[in-house]
Amino acid sequence: MIDHLRANGLGVDPVCRVLELSPSTYFARKKRPKSARRLRDEQLMPLIEEIHAESGGTYGARRITRALRRKGAEAARCTVERLMAELGLEGVIRGRRRRTTVPEPTAPRPPDLVDRDFTASRPDELWVADMTYVRTWSGWAYV
Repeated sequence: MIDHLRANGLGVDPVCRVLELSPSTYFARKKRPKSARRLRDEQLMPLIEEIHAESGGTYGARRITRALRRKGAEAARCTVERLMAELGLEGVIRGRRRRTTVPEPTAPRPPDLVDRDFTASRPDELWVADMTYVRTWSGWAYV
């Protein structure tokens, strides 16, 4: 961010003052070499982009991790997930998203008679019901 503001004509000192950061910290960070993790990430990023492009943009982190192993590059799935997020890549989610209910905004809502307090001091004092759609292997179950 400081580099971006410097390119727009602002000095390092005023920007660091607003960010409550020492200018020497900024310059020390600029001189510091890249970490081993960052260097490894820079090696993996082009491979991840290549595999994702070869799959037609369909592979997610699991499949890309397996493809990296086949190419001889070992990487943990969490690393691939992090780098895919950094690159703005995501896999395709199979299956249709089912919208089970569409609320009518003008429909009257029943009153909340228990004021969101679902504790009961004795049996049979409070009854609460909910319609839920559950996806099963044989279809949708309404419970």
